[in-house]
Amino acid sequence: MTISSDRSQAVDVHAPKTYEVRTYGCQMNVHDSERLSGLLEGAGYVRAPEGSDGDADVVVFNTCAVRENADNKLYGNLGRLAPRKTARPGMQIAVGGCLAQKDRDTIVKKAPWVDVVFGTHNIGKLPVLLERARVQEEAQVEIAESLEAFPSTLPTRRESAYAAWVSISVGCNNTCTFCIVPALRGKEKDRRTGDILAEIEALVGEGVSEITLLGQNVNAYGSDIGDREAFSKLLRACGGIEGLERVRFTSPHPRDFTDDVIAAMAETPNVMPQLHMPLQSGSDTVLKAMRRSYRQDRFLGIIEKVRAAMPDAAISTDIIVGFPGETEEDFEQTLHVVREARFTNAFTFQYSKRPGTPAATMENQVPKEVVQERYERLVALQEEISWEENKKQVGRTLDLMVAEGEGRKDGATHRLSGRAPDNRLVHFTAPDQEVRPGDVVTVEITYAAPHHLLAEGEVLNVRRTRAGDAWEKRTQETQDKKAGVLLGLPKVGVPEPLPAVTGGCAVD
Repeated sequence: MTISSDRSQAVDVHAPKTYEVRTYGCQMNVHDSERLSGLLEGAGYVRAPEGSDGDADVVVFNTCAVRENADNKLYGNLGRLAPRKTARPGMQIAVGGCLAQKDRDTIVKKAPWVDVVFGTHNIGKLPVLLERARVQEEAQVEIAESLEAFPSTLPTRRESAYAAWVSISVGCNNTCTFCIVPALRGKEKDRRTGDILAEIEALVGEGVSEITLLGQNVNAYGSDIGDREAFSKLLRACGGIEGLERVRFTSPHPRDFTDDVIAAMAETPNVMPQLHMPLQSGSDTVLKAMRRSYRQDRFLGIIEKVRAAMPDAAISTDIIVGFPGETEEDFEQTLHVVREARFTNAFTFQYSKRPGTPAATMENQVPKEVVQERYERLVALQEEISWEENKKQVGRTLDLMVAEGEGRKDGATHRLSGRAPDNRLVHFTAPDQEVRPGDVVTVEITYAAPHHLLAEGEVLNVRRTRAGDAWEKRTQETQDKKAGVLLGLPKVGVPEPLPAVTGGCAVD
């Protein structure tokens, strides 16, 4: 589908063109954005310098539709770019992702200066659509109704030289009443196991030492290919890949979290003792209204089994406060589960209506002030538990994978940062010898805060790795490019296990 516009653009086709991709939402969107960057670079674009803030020749918004303010955020950002586009002939703006899939017919109407709108199923078409918009001098809106290619099969420009996302499935078969994702991402579709393992092996060959398996409902993997134990088999197969040091996955669903998965986690050395398990609510009544196919006892039973198999496992969760009809008694049940489960951390959200979801039209919407008060109580409780759980780490000796860009104060404190096997963030004293992102250091934890740990003594050991070599090579190549075409250094670091922004598909 093509929407016409009377705009005209004068473009110097010989000038080098820069691009910027802005990402909102979950890890699946982050992974998609790496592919969008790879596609654009394959088409001859170069990445705009860090901090360019809309001054690129092509600005791509990869959107999320989970949170209530997603629409306002997008149109506000588009509005700020409108005068820049007017003053910069040839500049193009593209909008993709979940919100584009949802608002396909309205984006160009509300923001007629947008050049391309594409959906979640056809991100591979972006370069073609940009060129078509340029040649035809009219906006291009193309939304595929089914998946054209798995994100991981497309070209990529990974943000990290030593850690990578690997998509094992897309879409979701659940019908949670608060979630619009299945309507936008479609039914679950699984990749062939051989294709997944081949991609992981290729990544390891490039120096990657940590991978995160991605899916909207990652542990339902196999339902599309008729094998209920496919996910646990995949985890065990990852254990046989030489050079792959750390395996993580997100986000699972309690309904599909079976004993064979717990056994595979516990028995496969490179599968990390970390689990993100979305709770959403501790009330059976609310869980039923959410159309979540488990109850409080089932959830706590999974936590108990995981801790029995992996006593040091760090468990995190998602929780929604103020779902329609939630009473004070319901909320107290959520607090009860939080106390029993003792999550390492929790991503807490105030319920927000999403048009097109059953929950948006439910009766007994909870007043904003009540939701806010409950939210604050939940956050206070979880902060207390997070701190208590982190204090248990003091005195432990941990192996950290060194990261870059995760310690905001590292420069001022003369520290470096890394991730423990359970994904806790640790800031440690920089050793005398060179340490590169991707290398592994051994430290002793001396202090705990609610959201991080400190290792203030000397580093006990440094292990240089192929991942560190890969980071060093990539950094040198980037510096060489910077000298030639004034590109900024890429931001590198281990992918976060959970979305940095609120909402996203992690709200399962």
